[in-house]
Amino acid sequence: MPTDTPPSLYAAQEPIFPRRVTGFFRRFKWWIMIVTLGIYYLTPWIRWDRGPTLPDQAVLVDLASRRFYFFWIEIWPHEFYFVAGLLIMAGLGLFLFTSALGRVWCGYTCPQTVWTDLFILVERWIEGDRNARVRLYKAKWDLHKWRLRITKWAVWLIIAIATGGAWVFYFTDAPQLAVDLVQFTAHPAAYITIAVLTATTFVFGGFMREQVCIYMCPWPRIQAAMTDVDTITVAYRDWRGEPRGKGNVRKRDRAAAEKAEREAQAAGPGVAKYGALENAPLIAIEVEEHGDCIDCMACVNVCPMGIDIRNGQQMECITCALCIDACDDVMDKIGKPRGLIDYMALSDEVAERAGEAPKPIWKHILRPRTILYTVLWLLVGVGLVYALFVRSDIELTVSPVRNPTYVTLSDGSIRNIYDVRLRNKQGEDRTFHMSLSSDEILRIELEGRGDELNMVVPAQQTLQQRVYVIARPQDPAASSDTTPLRLWVEDVGTKTRASKETTFNGKAN
Repeated sequence: MPTDTPPSLYAAQEPIFPRRVTGFFRRFKWWIMIVTLGIYYLTPWIRWDRGPTLPDQAVLVDLASRRFYFFWIEIWPHEFYFVAGLLIMAGLGLFLFTSALGRVWCGYTCPQTVWTDLFILVERWIEGDRNARVRLYKAKWDLHKWRLRITKWAVWLIIAIATGGAWVFYFTDAPQLAVDLVQFTAHPAAYITIAVLTATTFVFGGFMREQVCIYMCPWPRIQAAMTDVDTITVAYRDWRGEPRGKGNVRKRDRAAAEKAEREAQAAGPGVAKYGALENAPLIAIEVEEHGDCIDCMACVNVCPMGIDIRNGQQMECITCALCIDACDDVMDKIGKPRGLIDYMALSDEVAERAGEAPKPIWKHILRPRTILYTVLWLLVGVGLVYALFVRSDIELTVSPVRNPTYVTLSDGSIRNIYDVRLRNKQGEDRTFHMSLSSDEILRIELEGRGDELNMVVPAQQTLQQRVYVIARPQDPAASSDTTPLRLWVEDVGTKTRASKETTFNGKAN
C-alpha cells in the first residue's frame, strides 16, 4: 500500500567553496573586519583612571559590584534604563539600515559574517582557492589531506579560543584574569564560558556558515517586513543581461540563402557556385543577440551562501556585494559597462528598461519609513543623552514608614518615620548633611545619631538611614491631616544638594 512521504523541512548542507575576489566591496569588508575584530579583541585592555577605589578598565561589566563602566560613564543597577535605551536604539538602527540599504548588517558587520570571512581567509591560505579546495574535498583521506585539514582546524581553534577569551575579559579585570587563566586559578565560570564560546565560534564559523544564517537566525524572515521596492539592495539587471550566453550567434536564413543560390545559378557561369551563399548575409542573415551576461558563473562562485543572484531576490542573500565585484571584473575584461549586478532599487526597473535614468539614491533613502525610523532613533538617543547629563551625583530615595502612620511620644509630640537611602556614586568617601524644609515647624533626628545630622557614605556604596521627623503638640502639623515637607541632603565638600518631597502625617490622619 503506497504511503506518502512527508517533505523534508531541512535541506542537507551542500559544501560551498567561495572563490577569491577583489574589488571595492571586498576591500571594504576587509576594513570592516579589521576594525570590528580590533575593537572586540583590544577594548578590554584599554585603561581608564577613575580613582584609587574604582576599576581602571575602560569598558567593564562588573557583576560583583553590579556596575557597568564605559570610559567616563558609570551605570548603576537602578539606571538599567540606559542599557534598555541603547538596545532600543540598536533595534531602530537595524530597522533603519535594513529599510534603506537591505541586509547591510548581515553582509558586513554581523559577527557570524565577520568570523566566517576570517575562517574562509584562513581556509584559503592553507588549502588554496576555490578549485584547489574543491579538489581537496573530493580527494581521498590521505596524509596530505589530513595535514591540511588539521592545520586549518588548529588555526580555527586558536581564533575561537581568542574569541571566547576576549568575551570574559569584559566582565573582570583583563590583565589579572589573563594571569589567572594561565595559572589555572580563575573561577570555573570563566573556563566554562570560554569553552562554550570557543565551541560555538569553531562550529558556526567553520562548519555551519550558511546554515546559521538560513536556519538559526530569524532576521532573514523578519527583514522582509522592513524592505520594499525602494530599498537599495543587491540585484541583477536581467533586462540588460538576458538572454545570457557567450557572444553573439549568427544564424543564416536557409530558405533565403537557397533562393539567392538559385538566382546566382540563373545569372550564368560568371558567378561562383557558392557566391550567393557567401553574399547571403547581406540579405538573409538573422543575428541572435545575447545580453551582457556571458554566464561565466563568477557571481555564483564567489557567493558565501552559494546562491545565484540572477534568480532574483532570495532569503539566503546577505547582500555582501561580492557578486558585484566579481561581475564588474568580468565586465571590464569583455569591454562591457559595469553594474550588471549592483546596488539598486527594484522600483527603478521600469525606468531602466526604457533607457531612462533611475531616481537619485537619496530619494530612495529619504522616504516616510526611513524618516520615521530616524526620528524615533534620534528621540531615544537625545533622551538618553539628556538623562545622562542631568542625573545627579547624589542618589536619594525617601520611603515613609506607614506601619504605624505616626507615633505619639510621651510628651504628646507626633513622630513620623522615614527610611532614607543615600547613594555615593563617587570614588571617595563623602560627608552629607541632612535637613528639611516645610511651612510648619518640624524637627529632624537621625536614628543612632540624635541631633548629629552629618553622615559619611563610603565610596561607591549606599547608606540606609532611618530618619525621624517630629512635631511638637502645639504645632499645627501635629493635629493636621498631612503636611508637605522636603528632605534635603547636601555634600559638605562640594555643596551639591538633592531633595525629595514627602508628607508628614498628624493626628487627624
